[in-house]
Amino acid sequence: MTATYTFDVFSSLDGFGAAGGDWTGYWGKQGPELLDRRLALYSDEQRMVFGANTYRAFAQMLADSTEGSDVRDPWVTRMRNLPTTVVSTTLQGTLGWPDATVERGDAVDVVARLKEESKVPLRSHGSLAMNRALMAAGLVDRVQVTLFPVITGRTGLDPVFEDAADFDLELIEHRTLDDHIQELIFRPTLHG
Repeated sequence: MTATYTFDVFSSLDGFGAAGGDWTGYWGKQGPELLDRRLALYSDEQRMVFGANTYRAFAQMLADSTEGSDVRDPWVTRMRNLPTTVVSTTLQGTLGWPDATVERGDAVDVVARLKEESKVPLRSHGSLAMNRALMAAGLVDRVQVTLFPVITGRTGLDPVFEDAADFDLELIEHRTLDDHIQELIFRPTLHG
């Protein structure tokens, strides 16, 4: 039996994973239910999988942050302490991540092997380009979108599904957090 792989991503309503301008982290919409839910999701035993760009960004954000900042929410601290695989052909070292390994090679090959070998579920937060490639290869079992109630048309950064293949999505779970944030979990299938 292969390990389940979840692509976990935050998004604005218009499909951006981040925003510039005067938006704050989580688009300023986080509340206690979201933070509790995130901590619960990351409390289970699992292995994180990141592409090098997202991994570098997380490592830098954590290095630049101070104790008590949004960047160090308890779920982020938990995520950082989970076993982690970073797929990279350029990264030298683990940038201070406690339990990380760098795997060289193509993400599709690395994740296919991890799915076969891992005794725990796999989860990736962010790593948009890598996860779009993994979806196209049929390796993503669940797409978990946390949808924040904002439109960032002028300031949106990192389009989540830019240049992605076409997929049919089966909604398998959903919840509302803090009365305005939607968590949607889908099973993706290549369309056509």
